[in-house]
Formats: sequence, C-alpha cells, structure tokens
Amino acid sequence: MAKKAQDLLCTNCGCQGKPKLRVKGSFFIEIILWLFFIVPGLIYTIWRLTTKQNVCVKCGSENLIPLDSPKAQQVLAELKGEST
Repeated sequence: MAKKAQDLLCTNCGCQGKPKLRVKGSFFIEIILWLFFIVPGLIYTIWRLTTKQNVCVKCGSENLIPLDSPKAQQVLAELKGEST
C-alpha cells in the first residue's frame, strides 16, 4: 500500500500542504541515452528513479518539514507575527 504524503511546511516560502514529487535529471537526456547507448541509458534511468524527492509546490524548495514539528510551529508563529 502506498504511503500518503502528509502536509508539510516549506521553510522558504511558508507554503503549507502536500508536496510535489520531483525527479532529478532530464527525460530528454534519458531518451537520447537509451536510443544511442544502452548501458548509460540504464544507469541514468536508475539514477533518476533513485533521486526522487518531495519539493514545495509553490517555490520548488526541498526545505520541507512536518507541520506538527516544533520547528514548523516556530516558523508559523514567526510568519503570523510578521503579517500583523
């Protein structure tokens, strides 16, 4: 059973919500490597599949923390204080 993504807080922009999954590398490069070079294509594909990471949907940052963590509560309090 797949694990559901929990709501996270971006420490860069303050966005709250479900993260987006980003795969490093380029799909275009992957296709070129597969068309011309089988072994490098395989290696590149494996590398891309193992470098998936959650990023902020708004700014693309990797700096995400769970909303229920003490650090997130501190960041939210600071953001709330700045907006008033």
